[in-house]
Amino acid sequence: MTRAAALVTASRLGAGLGVLVLVGVLPWLSGRSAEYTVLRARYAELEATPAALAAVRAELGLDRGPLAVLGDWVAGLARGDLGTSWISGRPVGPGLLSAAGVSLTLMLAALVVALVVAAVVAVPALVGGLRGDRGAGPGVGAVALTALPEFVLSAVLLLVGAVWLGWLPPYGWQGPEHLVLPALALGLPGGGLVGRLLADAVGAVVGEPWVHTWLLVGRSRARLALAVLRRALPSVVGQVGLVVVGLLGGAVAVEEVFAVPGLGRAVLGAASAQDVPALQAGVLLLVVVAVAVGLVVALLRRALLGPALRLASVPSAAPAPRAGRRALGVPLLAGGLLLAMVLAGLPGDPYASSHGRLEAPRPGLWLGADASGRDLLARLAHGALTTVGTAFAVVVVCLVVGLVVGLAPRLSAGPVEVANAAPPVVAGLLVAALAGPSTLGAAVAVAAVGWAPLAAHTSALVTEARGRPHVAVLPVLGVGPLRRTWCHLLPGAVGPVVRHAALRVPGVTLALASLGFLGLGPGQPSPEWGLLLAEGAGYAERAWWVVAAPTLALVLVAVLAVSVASASRGLTRR
Repeated sequence: MTRAAALVTASRLGAGLGVLVLVGVLPWLSGRSAEYTVLRARYAELEATPAALAAVRAELGLDRGPLAVLGDWVAGLARGDLGTSWISGRPVGPGLLSAAGVSLTLMLAALVVALVVAAVVAVPALVGGLRGDRGAGPGVGAVALTALPEFVLSAVLLLVGAVWLGWLPPYGWQGPEHLVLPALALGLPGGGLVGRLLADAVGAVVGEPWVHTWLLVGRSRARLALAVLRRALPSVVGQVGLVVVGLLGGAVAVEEVFAVPGLGRAVLGAASAQDVPALQAGVLLLVVVAVAVGLVVALLRRALLGPALRLASVPSAAPAPRAGRRALGVPLLAGGLLLAMVLAGLPGDPYASSHGRLEAPRPGLWLGADASGRDLLARLAHGALTTVGTAFAVVVVCLVVGLVVGLAPRLSAGPVEVANAAPPVVAGLLVAALAGPSTLGAAVAVAAVGWAPLAAHTSALVTEARGRPHVAVLPVLGVGPLRRTWCHLLPGAVGPVVRHAALRVPGVTLALASLGFLGLGPGQPSPEWGLLLAEGAGYAERAWWVVAAPTLALVLVAVLAVSVASASRGLTRR
């Protein structure tokens, strides 16, 4: 085994072991009585007396401490035993493997949808780039796709496809027809994100000198387009891998809406019930899939780059063109609409139930009322600072961590894969166990896993940059590692990763909201936007405005963030 392979293997083993240890000590960290939960689930007829609780503790082995319990689980794992559920008393392996099979099927279907959407989104950048317009891009539509909340999209698809049109079944998992709606709900946002990143990569590739040379010698546009795509994919294929893993374990909301018995739903149930063996086994399955996908992605990236990486002949792109004044129109429009919405709603009371329940929009109640008769515009305006401010702060932290960690591609491989495999709810439970549920705790939990995609993107860009001739020759010229990183590797990664971070703003907002909805962040009556979405999702059929208003606000935030980042792309180099 080479030194590089040994470092990557060690990072994966260390990260996987670390997350399993954290999950294993969850009952001792949380202060919540796991024995009380188990007693109520398995022996509902018994009173929670000290003697009964002590008996349950002895039965589970909790009185021996976390290391002993973890050691027993690892010993069983070596025999192929994933553990016994604390709640049901049955082996967790068969149920989790069945749930993993369901999630894998759903993941593959959603991946097909995501790849089709990504291809459609990236086509304008490819066609425009071959015509000499490096500023061509997917536009606002692709940004809006990334900002669509999955559980709202699920509710809309359920309403339209199953209730109104009656084309597809509303829930369950009995046949291929049950796969369509959840695959669309998962694949559309993921495809928008990957397509936007691919379009950004294509815009940089068409500025490389070899593209101009191929055009001069008369190579066919079809062959050139394939070559451009092959050159652009290495920096994006890692994100596809992260999306794949996210589709497997992060599809909790979609699985809940469509009653899909998948792995994400099983892990959430185990986490909520403090069923540590089931939670450990579920996380282990996610980590195994994440590592397997990481290996495939690494091999695919190496195959796409070919000998260019080994021979230090990866081409360099020309500086990105500066954005003109027209590029400022979209952020100004989105920012203006968002500001107008906030200013119009601030005078209102976000907590007063002074209107009719689910009252429709009208003059004076411009966005309608929620299920409690509260003014939605006022709640959106008062929740803007908490929602947007916290989300942007988390994204900035994730951006800094991602850039720093991504500069060490081999050492970061394991932590990136494991962090991406861990659902935010697990991180939320761990943070809440240490600090209690709060806005800060939810932000820390999302940041704890949200840096992984940005670090993976940075790693891909840095790996390519190290294969460029002018970078490979720097050590021979006496340039030290620190100066090489600061002056030649980091500048090329900042621009694309910043634009990627902007795409993550709506997703971070929704992750914060989901933790709040589960009691791990800000709760009622907070006017946080994600809570507004979660509250309104059940009323979408008869009161569309309760989900349309916060969704519109999220889309405006996403368009503002991405368009500002895109307008400044000429200030950085790839």
